Amino acid sequence: MCSTSQAVTKNKIREPIAGIDSLQPSPQTPRVNRDVKWLQKITMPPARSIRQRAVTNENDENGGSTRLTRAKTAALTVPEDGAAMVKKALGTKRSTTNISNASSAPGQRKRAALGDVSNVTKNEVIESKEGKKALGGKAGLVSKAAPSAGVQKISRTNSNRSILGAKDNNKRAASTELKRPASGSGVMGAATKKRHTGSTGSQQSIKEEKADSENEPPRKKTVITEVEHVVETKKEIFEDEPKQEEAEVKTAFEQGVADLDAEDYDDPLMVAEYVGEIFEYLKVLEEATMPNPDYMDHQDHLEWHLRGVLVDWLIEVHTRFHLLPETMFLAINIIDRFLSARVVELEKLQLVGITAMFIASKYEEVLSPHVQNFKHVADDGFTEEEILKAERFVLAALNYDLSYPNPMNFLRRISKADNYDIQTRTLGKYLLEVSLVDHRFMGFHPSHIAAASMFLSRLILERGEWDATLTHYSGYTEDEIKPVFQLMVDYLHKPVQHEAFFKKYASKKFLKASILTRQWAKKYHPNYLGSKITV
Repeated sequence: MCSTSQAVTKNKIREPIAGIDSLQPSPQTPRVNRDVKWLQKITMPPARSIRQRAVTNENDENGGSTRLTRAKTAALTVPEDGAAMVKKALGTKRSTTNISNASSAPGQRKRAALGDVSNVTKNEVIESKEGKKALGGKAGLVSKAAPSAGVQKISRTNSNRSILGAKDNNKRAASTELKRPASGSGVMGAATKKRHTGSTGSQQSIKEEKADSENEPPRKKTVITEVEHVVETKKEIFEDEPKQEEAEVKTAFEQGVADLDAEDYDDPLMVAEYVGEIFEYLKVLEEATMPNPDYMDHQDHLEWHLRGVLVDWLIEVHTRFHLLPETMFLAINIIDRFLSARVVELEKLQLVGITAMFIASKYEEVLSPHVQNFKHVADDGFTEEEILKAERFVLAALNYDLSYPNPMNFLRRISKADNYDIQTRTLGKYLLEVSLVDHRFMGFHPSHIAAASMFLSRLILERGEWDATLTHYSGYTEDEIKPVFQLMVDYLHKPVQHEAFFKKYASKKFLKASILTRQWAKKYHPNYLGSKITV
């Protein structure tokens, strides 16, 4: 019967694996084993399914066999003698622990939960402690694997004086006579005794310290009073300074100037507390980032009108990539500062412009265009390696200084004093970009150009006079704005020189600012240009 079942099982294993799901147990299959009736009397794990038994290879010695053999059956059966032996072993283990507990002192309390780790070697540790009383040390925890003698953990309180000999009393007396100066007072006070940690003579030294501390003069109190006096004087000085600043602010705003930042003190994003210092710092940076207005004198291959052509093309690129206005102003500043420091050939001028726009977009934009986009815009005139190499060269020439005070920041500041009029600010943006294409504005600060842009846009739209509030927040009076104002009117009344720039602001998006300003300039320029403008 056994050989017949093995043959049937081998035949089922040889069947294709794809037909495993179709296998069903057959009632005619002779799978009856002669030991089955005996095995049913023993508690067995649940029988495995026929599918899983069919997949298993019984001839594989390394793999786990699911078929129950006689050897496995014999291993599962436990004789009665063996069960008794297991019970006896467990009983002996318990009796051993009971004996060890009973062998301890009758009056000894049961060990705590966090007490000694081992109960087995507890008596031996106690014996070792009694044998080492001469050391006077504190016994540490004993490991289970430690020898019977026990291992003591050396602590800070252990003392070896019994072995090394008694400490010299003369040295102890000399150490107590050591003196140190009083801390912080600068005056030698009464001597303080050095505190001892030894076991012998500790009470006597503490009494001496108490007696000395009672006789010690109150020098700490004098120091505290002096410090309090200095703090009070400093408080008076610092309290006087805000009063002076408040008086200066009141005098500054008394002459018809409105405090426009007062309504923004509750908004942490507006940083109204630091806005004055921020714009003062930007005006300091204007001097450091000014290009040379006469750098074309040392350029042998370039002229001013070529610079205008390059800027007009960059404005078109800027519009195509939908970049921020700050990116455009920073790119032109990088070009002018680089041309002020290096001599460039005409063939490389477009590469300088593309590289400057690439650097500025990285600095200002959240998502800057890829270098492949700039390569494509340049009609593949330069490779990506050339643009990246030029980027490193330009940044090294500028000493990696890109902290340019953008004129858009000053324009927004003045627009706040103008109640954020959208039409006035749109015209101001157009007039501000006039300074990019015309090289005559290079000698003026960005804040000066922004003030002139807002002044001319308000004049065109008839928004009123340049009052004290606008003068305060722009930093320039009407007389100081006049030179830049005349340059703008002179550019507007002339024929269009930069077509891309003109078309950009002729759209409805920018309220046709280029058309409106040129119409006004052709009509009123004789009133403001008495003579020919030369800069």
